[in-house]
Amino acid sequence: MSGPRRKVAITGLGMVTPVGNDVATTWENLQAGRSGCGSIEHFDASGFSTTIGAEVRGFDFSSASADRKLLKYASRSHAFALAAARQALDDAGIAPGGADAARWGLAVGAGMMSVGYDELREVGRQCAPDGEFSADGFLDPSFPGDPVAFCRCQSNSGLGLLAREFGIEGYSTSVHTACASGGQAIGTAMKVMRRGHCDFMLAGGFDSMLNPIGISGFCLLGALSTDNDDPQRASRPFDVTRNGFVLGEGAGFLVLEDWDAARARGATIYAELAGDGNSLSCYRITDSPPDGNGPIQAINQAMADAGLGPESVDYVNAHGTSTLMNDKSECAGLKAVMGSSIDQVHVSSTKSCMGHLIAAAGAVEAAVCALAIRDGVAPVSANVRELDPECDVNVVTGESRRVRIRAALSNSLGFGGSNSSLVFRHPEEVS
Repeated sequence: MSGPRRKVAITGLGMVTPVGNDVATTWENLQAGRSGCGSIEHFDASGFSTTIGAEVRGFDFSSASADRKLLKYASRSHAFALAAARQALDDAGIAPGGADAARWGLAVGAGMMSVGYDELREVGRQCAPDGEFSADGFLDPSFPGDPVAFCRCQSNSGLGLLAREFGIEGYSTSVHTACASGGQAIGTAMKVMRRGHCDFMLAGGFDSMLNPIGISGFCLLGALSTDNDDPQRASRPFDVTRNGFVLGEGAGFLVLEDWDAARARGATIYAELAGDGNSLSCYRITDSPPDGNGPIQAINQAMADAGLGPESVDYVNAHGTSTLMNDKSECAGLKAVMGSSIDQVHVSSTKSCMGHLIAAAGAVEAAVCALAIRDGVAPVSANVRELDPECDVNVVTGESRRVRIRAALSNSLGFGGSNSSLVFRHPEEVS
């Protein structure tokens, strides 16, 4: 007969985002409702209908790792991941190594496109047939190819770089479920620990689709805001005038460890990672069902896994992309699950400040939930001037709210219908 279920503690956080290259700066700016959105600077976006994004700025790529050879294989988003993961481990005050290396695991949500435009150019040059498709140098065989660029493009490259950098030898997996990737990676890490396969997990997500391919694809879908003249207000989840999301980039990582072991070593515990839920909407590749059915399943699973009812949830970090259908669907799902408790649940979307970090979103927003619990703050959902009547939930508008958060819920709803929900519990609520 099995014993009591293992509890999982969050003891370390790391973030690289459009509003800060570390946890403290990111959290300060999110609480203040400061936007990281602006005109795209690291490539020429003038030919696209959307010329704005939420870029990581002032980031020193050379500082992501002291291993120069390893950095050669790192893309833009891999460097974000290495830096955020290092922050999380330093924050937790523990690190893999020695006899414990095999008891450490790694679960990452990796980008929808783990390759950037520059890597595609280099790989194309290597593989081009004689003279074919050589306009503007792309696929031009007169340029030498770059095998390192090819390695950088692999979907599990980030996973391998992180394992190598930190000496992790245990369970590892790379999750690719679009915008749900980061959340599902963290949920996977929790389940691995509950099964006893690992005592520690480094879990998170990373992404950067801010390149000509990523922008052009989302422009073709009509998913991006075209408010190029007002970028700081372009991301406005739940507002009646919202017209699309702002594409962002970044990384977020959590250190997870056995609850009892963390307490025994005197670790600072942000929260318990208490519940995980996943579903597939099977509706449209770009939209959640209008009635919120897919999100409803994921939220119900996560709350049941945590053993909590609607009356116990004080804060929801919503997926809240600022697209018309997504926000309506998610609010319908929240109202269906929370029932009569919905007016007491504080809801915000921090994408209003950071933009949509795609595969990194769920991981960064999980870290935000842990901070919200620690500090008793529901961060503001910025830029809401007139709430959409179909999003009539208790949205945190104007400024952040002081509120004791017993339990928090984080939703990540991905392209293709993948849905992830995570539940976090205040340490004082854990028996």
